[in-house]
Amino acid sequence: MATVGPGALRTAAPSVWLPSAPCTPQTCVDGAPSWTSAPRAVARLVTVLTLIVLGVLLMPLVARASMTARERLVRFWCRAIVRAAGVRLRITGETPATGGALLVANHISWLDVPLLAAVRPARMLAKTEVGDWPVAGALAARGGCLFIDRDRLRALPLTVDRIAEALRAGTAVAVFPEGSTWCGREQGHFRRAVFQAALDARVPVQPVRIRYMMPGGAAATAPAFVGEDTLLASLWRVATARGITAEVVVRPSLAPGGHPDRKALARTAQLSVTDP
Repeated sequence: MATVGPGALRTAAPSVWLPSAPCTPQTCVDGAPSWTSAPRAVARLVTVLTLIVLGVLLMPLVARASMTARERLVRFWCRAIVRAAGVRLRITGETPATGGALLVANHISWLDVPLLAAVRPARMLAKTEVGDWPVAGALAARGGCLFIDRDRLRALPLTVDRIAEALRAGTAVAVFPEGSTWCGREQGHFRRAVFQAALDARVPVQPVRIRYMMPGGAAATAPAFVGEDTLLASLWRVATARGITAEVVVRPSLAPGGHPDRKALARTAQLSVTDP
């Protein structure tokens, strides 16, 4: 399940089937935003917002392009958003699987979404609340986002069926199986429900590891979007930070039929993302 932000953007009641990470801005995020960097941060945020608005406006034209051209444009756009936020981007590892594929990654920040799309554009799985967000909600809906009501356990089988249907149609679907954002120093367990969709559709699972680092290789926690964090606070923290590199490692895909059940498939995918 993809959660694109915690804190004030979560529902008031906890989900009945998804975990909450113990990470909080107070205990896990190092340093405070620097007000001396305000002019640069404002310029970065204005650029990010401009790119997002342009993407929304141009989406009808992009939709008319061929699949190859459309994916190339989306990758370029998402990389531009990450760089405009002041974050360097490094993508390594395997060539992403083509056709229907389930992309699974660890979850740290709202930046994870454009990072995954920079690797391979895909339909995201997100909580229903995302559809109500200003700008981002409209963008998610137009981009074919699959929404799930996290507080209705009965809706889970239907969601799995919808994911499997998209995968059978040759579409990539991206999910964050931890079900919550973590600070980057710790990770949660991959929830196995969404892996059933890959088994049902008989498509590969593409594990992707995301890390944010400072110069020297230490974990950068400024991008972490955890606990009672707000989107505005997280945006400002990222925009004022310096020297952050987002490393995206595409792990070897897990071929269909190689695992007996979703539990084994989820465990293998998590180990692939966790291993150095």
